[in-house]
Amino acid sequence: MTSLTGKVAIVTGASRGIGRSIAQRLAEDGATVVINYGHSASEAKEFVNAIESSGGKALAVQADMSQVADIRRLFEETINRFGGLDILVNNAGVGKGGLVADTSEEDFDAVFNLNTRGTFFALQEAVLRMRDGGRIINISSTTTLFTNPGYAVYAASKITLKIFAEVLAQEVGSRGITVNNVLPGPTSPGMFDQQPAEQQQAAAASSPFGRLGKGEDIADVVAFLASESARWITGQQIVANGGAKI
Repeated sequence: MTSLTGKVAIVTGASRGIGRSIAQRLAEDGATVVINYGHSASEAKEFVNAIESSGGKALAVQADMSQVADIRRLFEETINRFGGLDILVNNAGVGKGGLVADTSEEDFDAVFNLNTRGTFFALQEAVLRMRDGGRIINISSTTTLFTNPGYAVYAASKITLKIFAEVLAQEVGSRGITVNNVLPGPTSPGMFDQQPAEQQQAAAASSPFGRLGKGEDIADVVAFLASESARWITGQQIVANGGAKI
C-alpha cells in the first residue's frame, strides 16, 4: 500500500459501486476521505461509520454533481472541515443508454449535465482550491475506445474527459498537480450490472482473465495515481479493463 497519511480526498459518487471501492482504498492508505453522494444518505453514512470504525477518518457530504452550486458547496465543506484538499476523484456519473433514434432530450441532458458539465466544474473547483502537489483522477470509460450500439451519448459524455485531462495537466503542472483519467472496462458492482446477463457473460469472456472487473481492481489503479509514486504521470489515459475487447 502507498501512504496517503495527511492527505484529504474527495471521491464523488462514493456511496456505492466503483466509487465506494476507491474511497475505501484511499482511506486504508491513510487519506481523510469525503464521501460525496447524491441520494443514498443511509449508505453514505453507513460507509463513513465503517471507515471510522476501522480507524480512518471520513465525512459524508450530499451534493448533486450536475449542479454547480452543489459542487462548490462540496468543496467549501471539505476545506472548512479539513483545512485543505489534496486528491479529487471524479467518479460520479450516470449511464443511461439507448440507440440514437430512441434517445430523448431529457436523457441526453441528464448524461451530459452530470458526466461532462459536472466533471468540468469539479475540476474548476479543484484548480482553485487544491494544494500544490495534488492529484486529480477522472473515471472515464472504455466505451470511448470500443464503440457499441446504445452507447453514443454515454461514450460521448466521457470522451470529453480526455481533453479535460490533457489540457488541465498542462495548466497545473507548474504546481506539481497531476491530472489523469482511468478507463474501467465492464465492472461489477457498477453500472454494468444493469446490462443483460448474456452481455455480462460476453464481457467477462472477452478478458484474458475470464471475468468482469471488480471495484478493487479500479481502486488499486486510482490509489497508485493518487500517490507520490505517480508524480511523473500526468495527462494520461490509463486503461483498466483486464484486456477486455468490449
